[in-house]
Amino acid sequence: MRVRREVLGDAHVDRAEAGKTAFTQDFQALITRYAWGSVWTRPGLDRRSRSVAVLTAMIALGHWDEFAMHVRAARTNGLSVDEIGEVILQAGIYCGVPAANHAFAVAQRVLNELEESR
Repeated sequence: MRVRREVLGDAHVDRAEAGKTAFTQDFQALITRYAWGSVWTRPGLDRRSRSVAVLTAMIALGHWDEFAMHVRAARTNGLSVDEIGEVILQAGIYCGVPAANHAFAVAQRVLNELEESR
């Protein structure tokens, strides 16, 4: 839970926790235990590199809500705005121009929100 909070922020995790139901609680526990407790804590990649991988995967799969969440996480993990743009540009070659086009639109919205909240 510590890593999940560090990467995604307390507000996001608090919303996810508050939204748990008897139906979804096992899934939330799985995410916390395996994604955040086992994979994100491995020593083989730093958090910046993990963010690059996740952003690319979310673009490839078209998971735009998760992509937006991980744009925020990427900034938390130290990626610059320019680096996020480079990830999207790189993904455009392998994931397709329409996916990259949408990714730029989603990322711009998130980055604007982050700038406004400062």
